[in-house]
Amino acid sequence: MAFVRVACRAMATRFEMALYGDDPVRLRAAGEEALAEIRRLEAQLSFYRPSSEISRINQRAADGPVRVEPGLFRLLLTARRLHAETGGAFDVTVAPLMRCWGFVNDTGRRPEPDALAAARARTGMHLVRLDEAAFTVAFARPGVQIDLGGIGKGFALDEAAHLLREAGITRALLHGGTSTVVALGTPPDAPHWTIAIARPGVQTAEPEGDDLLAQVHLADAALSVSAVWGKAFEVDGTVYGHVLDPRRGRPVEGAVLAAVVSPSATEADAQSTALLVEGHEGLDRLARHTPPLQGLVVDRAAGDRPGTIHRVGAPPRDGCGGPVITLHPTAAP
Repeated sequence: MAFVRVACRAMATRFEMALYGDDPVRLRAAGEEALAEIRRLEAQLSFYRPSSEISRINQRAADGPVRVEPGLFRLLLTARRLHAETGGAFDVTVAPLMRCWGFVNDTGRRPEPDALAAARARTGMHLVRLDEAAFTVAFARPGVQIDLGGIGKGFALDEAAHLLREAGITRALLHGGTSTVVALGTPPDAPHWTIAIARPGVQTAEPEGDDLLAQVHLADAALSVSAVWGKAFEVDGTVYGHVLDPRRGRPVEGAVLAAVVSPSATEADAQSTALLVEGHEGLDRLARHTPPLQGLVVDRAAGDRPGTIHRVGAPPRDGCGGPVITLHPTAAP
């Protein structure tokens, strides 16, 4: 069986695809087409590109309805649904808060109370009006902004996977920055793809031994991992990370890592972001989800006490042959 690997840089990370099939030429052509779609979506969805469709919405939607491309409109409808399902823990209008806390183009700062109150007044999906008949977006007040950073990578991987399936590719593993993964079928020699999740603070794509938190078995499913690392700052002994709780207008405090397995990467991407905000209490919501989702949360450590690990299970997916998320022996509570 032929094997082809293709990759590109997009959305401030590396996208990579491992493809299996009978014809390497066809595999490479399908992979390059999928990468081209990811780059196209980056140009459309980027919060930071002035020419993107999202930037056009952010510039004009406070003045009146802005017509958008149907695929993007469907993504915004999905974002609205997930905002409602998560009780506001997932919110694509968080950009004013991110800017207020200094995380848009800087490493962060603690805002003044008045500035924070003004940013919170410009945050919330209730300020975004979606007209399903006209495919338009309008903002209820100036200063509202949409940033799809918490869902766009998963959406791009789902669209890429769709193109691969249309090309007849049935065995593939796709990832964006190793934190969001899509599995098509199974590998040639195993009943599932095995993905490793590193312990919080360990920055390696292939953790082993004590660096390993859990292994995830995927077959025709997606995984997303969200974590509090990267941009952060410290004031009076308190560390403030760049992941914000849109409901409180403050950085996340309870959890340091969250992972979700879902049938789609779009859903997994948003759900892991929400779960990081909610902490382990959000696992009850995942268990009630239709279909039930698997999740994992690691609480923030307190002093010398290691962070507590929580997880919720769901019925194993076909082909997985057991629990989808398995804790490493040294990580199991």
